[in-house]
Amino acid sequence: MGRIRPRAPEAAAGNHRRGRVRTRWSCRPAELFFPPLARLEIELRVAHRLARQTVVTGDSPIPYSGVIHEAALRMQLGGRDVARAQLQHLLESSERPNVTLRVVPFAAGGFPLLGDSSVLYAEAPNPHLDTVHMDSPAEPVFIDSPTQLANFRTRLDMAEKVALTPTKSRDFVRKIAREL
Repeated sequence: MGRIRPRAPEAAAGNHRRGRVRTRWSCRPAELFFPPLARLEIELRVAHRLARQTVVTGDSPIPYSGVIHEAALRMQLGGRDVARAQLQHLLESSERPNVTLRVVPFAAGGFPLLGDSSVLYAEAPNPHLDTVHMDSPAEPVFIDSPTQLANFRTRLDMAEKVALTPTKSRDFVRKIAREL
């Protein structure tokens, strides 16, 4: 699950899956698990996923905090080379001053975001404008109900509490990459 925060000096710079910091090739394998899609549909989805990263990687990047479960890091969709390249990309992205990467290892026990698809919590300067964006096989889902937003905020806060520090998270990702 990831959190995009409004621009503010006090805001620190994820996703329990690798949704916001993907390579072109890591976007593709997920499509294999859904009903077959036309090549054009796959290309459009890949292009969209890569284009939306520009809010984090562009000229005026906004703070992004990603929480990724160890299980997502160990998935080898697309094979070892694709998985290794994705982990390297995560490490490079986590070095950006506006990006914070936190890993929840298996040893942390339960994971409050278990079962969710790729989720992005977009915080607005005014909390009434917050939005959750969830990827799904069929189409994106946007949530803006105050009750549901409070639930996602609580779950994201809980995940951040059990996650490793950013430094330990990078070390953990490097260890997994070496094991591939």
